[in-house]
Amino acid sequence: MNRLEHQLTYPLGETLPSSGTALEVAPGVRWVRMGLPFALDHINLWLLRDELDGRAGWTIVDCGISNDATRTAWEQVFAGHLDGLPVLRVIVTHMHPDHIGLASWLTERWQCRLWVSATDYNAARLATASTTGYGGDAAAAHFARHGLADPESIAKVKARSNYYASMVPAVPASFRRLLDEQVVRIGGRDWRCIAGYGHAPEHMSLFCEELRVMISGDMVLPRISTNVSVIDVEPEADPLSLYLASIERLRALPADTLVLPAHGRPFTGLHTRIDQLQAHHDERFAEVMQACAASPCSAADVLPVLFKRTLDLHQTTFAMGEAIAHLHALWHAGRLQRKVDDGVFRFSPA
Repeated sequence: MNRLEHQLTYPLGETLPSSGTALEVAPGVRWVRMGLPFALDHINLWLLRDELDGRAGWTIVDCGISNDATRTAWEQVFAGHLDGLPVLRVIVTHMHPDHIGLASWLTERWQCRLWVSATDYNAARLATASTTGYGGDAAAAHFARHGLADPESIAKVKARSNYYASMVPAVPASFRRLLDEQVVRIGGRDWRCIAGYGHAPEHMSLFCEELRVMISGDMVLPRISTNVSVIDVEPEADPLSLYLASIERLRALPADTLVLPAHGRPFTGLHTRIDQLQAHHDERFAEVMQACAASPCSAADVLPVLFKRTLDLHQTTFAMGEAIAHLHALWHAGRLQRKVDDGVFRFSPA
């Protein structure tokens, strides 16, 4: 546990649900944990006891990626942890593969509806068809424009043209739209949708005032900072400013809210974690400003400033997106200026 984690409280301690099982974390709320084939090796998924159209059952929140291991784990959950009841609906917080990957399989398996924001639903359909922002020629050109010059890395990014579709082979043909501040009645309790921006187009966290529980998705994580990237489909975006404003909005929730994150362990200390994340990005902004003051920097130039460890290709693509996001936040705020130098964007103090 790192220094910042010690400032948070983990009510379940080190307890984790094993693959294919579920652990109750609040009345009617069960925690499922699935593996991921990345350095970030797991995702937390949630079961909510429900009743819909007069039928008793469960709502699933988030799905895992589409692969045999995740399907097998879900079948084990269905066999042993649903109390013999069906899945009535699938809610997805946002369109990233580990959250929406198995939505099509789950909704077909249980003949139920996907609930998600319209923005993320359509972004997922676009990405499944084109891998926009996740690999292929457009992503490679975007990263090259921001200084990624290593031919091997560029070639590998180009080769990932089916990256998103490999984990999200299909998106359900229909959905039910979630909106900011919408209240969804689940199992006799109200869950309020809270839109967040920056990490995904229109991420939906869910808060139950009665239980004082928030399913935070990726908006607030206890151990790591949420990835916030500029991708090729929106190359001039300022997602980091949107993200920081979104988590500040979560400060209105009770300080003792039990946060159920997509990665890491359930925790309390939401306001403290918001402070930590804002301080983290303030420190990164200061480091980026210092580097750009020493000499004009591309996003590739500031990678070693923001990330001290060795990065594999998967991590490098996320890191490049984050580096651009930090530069863009400072650029949009008027603190940096952007110029093109030999076909590469470089930033210096305004």
